[in-house]
Amino acid sequence: MITANAASAEPPTILIFGDSLSAGYGIEVDQSWATLLQTRLSEQGYEHRVVNASISGETTEGGATRIETALADFSPDVIILELGGNDGLRGFPATRMKTNLEKIVTRAKASGAAVVLLGIRIPTNYGARYSAEFEGVFRQVSEDLGVQWIEFFMEGIALNDELLQDDRIHPNALAQPMLLDNAWPIISATLGK
Repeated sequence: MITANAASAEPPTILIFGDSLSAGYGIEVDQSWATLLQTRLSEQGYEHRVVNASISGETTEGGATRIETALADFSPDVIILELGGNDGLRGFPATRMKTNLEKIVTRAKASGAAVVLLGIRIPTNYGARYSAEFEGVFRQVSEDLGVQWIEFFMEGIALNDELLQDDRIHPNALAQPMLLDNAWPIISATLGK
């Protein structure tokens, strides 16, 4: 006979905390890289459940505001943090983005969750100086707070029109497996298998 405790044991939770790149903007939810992540985890014998708390249009400030609620609601073991793109597209100061990401990471780690940071780049028309400052934030947060990260979540996708929606910003359904492949090495390393 299975005891109540054994039957109600929750699988570990991976929380995706991002913006439209992770929310599946413009595509069917079952095509999104978050759904593909759940499938890959299951196929490889992980018991983790994926919760996608990403919101299209989200900034790091919005993320910093709602991290407490997300931690309380989902008690994640791992947080995949994919925020910053909207800060860059709006020209927000890189220092503000860094402060917000640090708040999110610090609070997540204090809750006991491991954090994976997905870096992003912005179009070159924002200027070399701003682009360098913006992209440097992800490295600084990773180094200062000791979190795993990848430099560019949209690697191989961002400049390929065949992998982008008509807005030339958001990845289409064909790009979703590539997004997963870009993030997978640090996700699997963080899960330790």
